[in-house]
Amino acid sequence: MKYKLTITALCAFSALALSNCGKKTETAADAPTATGTPAPAPAADAPAGPAGTPGGVPLATDLPPELIEGTPRPINVPNLVQAPTKAPEFLVPEGTVLLSKGKKVTSSDDAPIIGDLTLVTDGDKEAGEGYFVELLEGLQWVQIDLEKSAELAAVWAWHFHSQKRAYHDVIIQVSDDPEFKTGVTTIYNNDYDDSAKMGKGSDRPYVETRFGLLADAKGAKGRYVRLYSKGNTSNEMNHYIEVEVFGKPS
Repeated sequence: MKYKLTITALCAFSALALSNCGKKTETAADAPTATGTPAPAPAADAPAGPAGTPGGVPLATDLPPELIEGTPRPINVPNLVQAPTKAPEFLVPEGTVLLSKGKKVTSSDDAPIIGDLTLVTDGDKEAGEGYFVELLEGLQWVQIDLEKSAELAAVWAWHFHSQKRAYHDVIIQVSDDPEFKTGVTTIYNNDYDDSAKMGKGSDRPYVETRFGLLADAKGAKGRYVRLYSKGNTSNEMNHYIEVEVFGKPS
């Protein structure tokens, strides 16, 4: 069961609603928060810290329900953004649409250990077995072909949210070159020590939750979106549940 999220810059956390089935709606007051912990300011609460687009329209997506399994391991990562208690706020230019649903996905690992690359853009963000793809250890990437060049507003990614963990060297790039050798724009990079050898990033590592990572694409243009990672604080593997790319086709 999923929840409908509408995100605006005018409220701290908009209502989460069940799909049109006549059931009770989860409001901001009902949303889970850390017991005894005051909610931080929005800028500190959102993993990517996007500022949004002044005068834009609310970005909308479906949020998966929370499902926490297993015993979490210590997350020993410097400058870590703690798990948010609410969703990030974000506005996008009018006319922004979801471009990635059902689009072709390729990867540096052409034989995933678990799952299939089609899971990355199938629209399902739930946690648990059967909902994610697992790639080999080391620096790996998945790449979405939007089929035509577009002006991008945001990239929203869910790596693995059924356990609190942080992924290393999360880098998101956009290009019209499928080989990413020319015309590459980096819209997110939390590789604080340049261990991926792609340049040191200024974004902060974050804890995986059902709210995902929302990265501001800042109008970057390109047909292909590539996302890197290099293992996580629980194991050396790389995972993706879903990636959503929002923008305007050129």
